[in-house]
Amino acid sequence: MHTIDVSSAVSAIAEQLVAWRRHLHENPELSFQEVETSRFVHDQLAAMGYTEIERPTPTSVVARLRGAKPGKTLAIRADMDALPIEEENTFPYRSKRPGVMHACGHDGHTAMLLGTAKILMEHRDALQGEVRFLFQHAEEQFPGGAQEMVKAGVLDGVDLVIGTHLAAQFPTGKIGVRAGAVTAAPDVFRIRVRGRGGHGAMPHETVDPIVIGAQIVNTFQHIVSRFTDPLDKLVVSVCEFHAGTADSIIPDMAELVGTVRSLNPALRDEVPAQMRRLLDGLEVMYGAKIEFEYERGYASVVNDAELTARMRAIAEQVVGADNVIDMDPLMVGEDFSAFAERVPGCYFYTGSANPALASDFPHHHPRFTIDEAALQNGVAMFVTAALAFLG
Repeated sequence: MHTIDVSSAVSAIAEQLVAWRRHLHENPELSFQEVETSRFVHDQLAAMGYTEIERPTPTSVVARLRGAKPGKTLAIRADMDALPIEEENTFPYRSKRPGVMHACGHDGHTAMLLGTAKILMEHRDALQGEVRFLFQHAEEQFPGGAQEMVKAGVLDGVDLVIGTHLAAQFPTGKIGVRAGAVTAAPDVFRIRVRGRGGHGAMPHETVDPIVIGAQIVNTFQHIVSRFTDPLDKLVVSVCEFHAGTADSIIPDMAELVGTVRSLNPALRDEVPAQMRRLLDGLEVMYGAKIEFEYERGYASVVNDAELTARMRAIAEQVVGADNVIDMDPLMVGEDFSAFAERVPGCYFYTGSANPALASDFPHHHPRFTIDEAALQNGVAMFVTAALAFLG
């Protein structure tokens, strides 16, 4: 048994972390299409000496590292997929693939987990138990890769699971942690308003779906402002509105698509019924037919209280107590929930914003990038956690 100077071990692979991340950034792949990405991860793990490498789904990778003695099993997860966004960054390693971009930091997540795997392989005799590295596909597209991997058995025998997200909300050097709900449940609704079209000069002869659609946008805001406890977090956003083909024609139909984000499971169950009641009223008022579809997305990520307390202590050790943020929940969706529903989990946030490097653009923005110094903090968190739980 020996101890590890984690800071020195991470510093020694700093250039490699950046190289991995830039390769992945330059070669992004969409959800469920991570063929080259998963092959790259597999090959890097094999080169490190990993022999227990599995492919639980066609584009995911799982590697196992067994320590010198038996013990618990810790799973660490990184997602690998990119987004359908045309990159506007101009640095040399910008995306080579038109319309596809790592605009959420998953390239960095993958690089951090590779770095963690490298350091722990070199110090495996310091471990009692198993570290299971989950390189997950398709976080960005429902139903998500985490759910598929769980069904494939990647958590069998796992005692704890941790993961992180690089965060443009927090400066580099900060770590955000929270017990309980840390992300929202992201649901999707689709609405078709079927009216009666006609000439724009004679609206009284029509049932105008555009006017009704506008009423839907306004009325849905009452769900948050008047039907929901102000202390409950809820977002209802109409994000698409499609109608019409010409400046003088009132169309027959309008389509609206949007998202509902909630933290409270009971409130999540109530919202679709509230939406349907409001739509029923608009149907009667305007004489239209309104079709409504509601699709439940990922569950909210709920961090285990005891594990999160331990991860907070680890964050204090890695970045200092003054740099640990007791964060509020984020209303984004995240399919790490599929793992955390099965075994105690903790999902924390690794700050990567640095205005001097233009790494403070929001996630999913065409100019999103990260401060690559943040990669070392993520690796240090993972390695320190592995030693704390399995040392």
